[in-house]
Amino acid sequence: MSQKRTLVFILVSVLALCAKAPANPEIPGSRQSGPIAIIGGTIHRVSGESIPNGVVLFDNGKIVKVGTDLELPDNVKVIEANGKHIYPGLIDAFSNIGLVEINAVRATDDRGEVGLFNPNVKAEIAVNPDSEIIPVTRSNGVLMCLTVPYRGLITGQSAFLQLDGWTTEDIALQTSIGMHIRWPAMAPVSDWFVSKSAKEQIAERDKRLRQLEDYFERARRYDEGRTADEITQVDLRLEAMRKVLSKEVPIIVTANGIQEIQSAVAFASLQDVKLVIFGGHDAPYCIDLLRKHNIPVIIGGVYRLPRRSDDAFDSSYTLCETLRKAGVQYCIASFGRFGGSMARNLPYHAATASAYGLPLSEAVKAVTLYPAQILGIDDRVGSIAPGMDATLVIADGHILDTLSNVEAAFIQGRRVSLNDRHKRLFRKYEERINRLK
Repeated sequence: MSQKRTLVFILVSVLALCAKAPANPEIPGSRQSGPIAIIGGTIHRVSGESIPNGVVLFDNGKIVKVGTDLELPDNVKVIEANGKHIYPGLIDAFSNIGLVEINAVRATDDRGEVGLFNPNVKAEIAVNPDSEIIPVTRSNGVLMCLTVPYRGLITGQSAFLQLDGWTTEDIALQTSIGMHIRWPAMAPVSDWFVSKSAKEQIAERDKRLRQLEDYFERARRYDEGRTADEITQVDLRLEAMRKVLSKEVPIIVTANGIQEIQSAVAFASLQDVKLVIFGGHDAPYCIDLLRKHNIPVIIGGVYRLPRRSDDAFDSSYTLCETLRKAGVQYCIASFGRFGGSMARNLPYHAATASAYGLPLSEAVKAVTLYPAQILGIDDRVGSIAPGMDATLVIADGHILDTLSNVEAAFIQGRRVSLNDRHKRLFRKYEERINRLK
C-alpha cells in the first residue's frame, strides 16, 4: 500500500508540474518547399542602404537576391508587401528564453546548476522548445536570442537560438557562443537586504577572485597536459575551458560598476582571453580602457534605473549614444528583472535609446547587425544580403514603433506562426465582451 501511495504521489506531482508549464500549441513552420519573393516593400538591409519598393528572393532557407526589378524564377511564390517594411529578424543578445517559464515557480526555472564553477553547462540542453514565451517574443519581431545559464561564478556556455522548431536541436543555431562569468561586486554594499558587514563582503570578494584565478590556472595546466597527450582522463569542466584559453569563444562577463568592469578587463588581459562585457552601466567611465582592449559591450537593457543617486535620470537611455560616439562596439539586450518574459520589448529598448540621441538607423543595428557581430554569427544573421539566412520580418510600420505590427515572419525561409498566448487570451475575452452586448 505504501508503494502505491508513493507512485500516486509521483504521478500527481508530475501532472501538477505539467499543468504549471504547458507546451505552447503553435506548430513550427514547414521547411521551405520553393523560392519565395517578397516584393514592393521597403527593404531595410541594415548592412547597407534601404531599398524602397524592393525585392527579396530566398530559397532553401537562404537569401538569393536583394534589389529592384529582379528576374524571378517561374515557380516562385510572391508575397506582396506594398507599403510594408522588411527587416532582418531582431536579436536579443542576452536572455533566459527557454530556461525559465515562470520566475516564481522553481520547477520551471532551469537557469543553471548548483556550485560556483559550471563551465561544462550548455544552455541548449535545458531549453524548452515548447515555452509559451517563444511565440510571444516572436510576435514582436524578435526571432533570435542568446540564452544564458545564470547561476554560480562561471555559469556555463550560452547558445544562440532561432525561435522556432520542434526540438532543442532545431532551435539551436549555434552552441558555445561564450563562457559566462558573473563578476563579484568589488565594493561593499549597504542596504536593507544585505546581512554581511563591509569587511565580510570584501573578504568574500577577494576569495572569489582568488578562486577564479586558481580555476583558470588549473584549466591552463589541464589544457597543456591534454595538448601534450599527458592527460588521458577527461574532466568535462576543464575540457570546456579549453575553448576559452584558445580564444575560440570569449568570456562574457556580467559587470555594471566601474570597478567591476576595470577588474574584468585586467583579468582578461592577464589571462590572455577574449572578453565581452554584459551590463555595462558604467561603461562611459571606462571608455579609454574598452577602446584600448577592443572590448564590446552588450548593454543590459535600456529600461534601467540610475545606479547612483547623483546619476543623471537618463543615464541608461543615453548609454548607447555615448558608446557609439566614443567608438566602443555595443549592442542592446532586453535582459532585466523579469528575464525572457520581457524579451518581446526589445525593439522598444532600442526606440528609447533613439529618442535619447542614438540615430534611428543605429538603433535598428543595435538589435540586428551589432549583436550578430559581437556574437560572431554575422555571416548568417543580422542583415538582409545574399547568402544570409532568410530570417526576416514584414511589418506594417517601422519595427521600433510601438504602433507597428509584425504581419509575417520567416526563420531560415520557414514561415512561422505569429499566434501566441497573449492573442489567444485577447480573442477569448473579446468574445466575452461581445456576448454581453
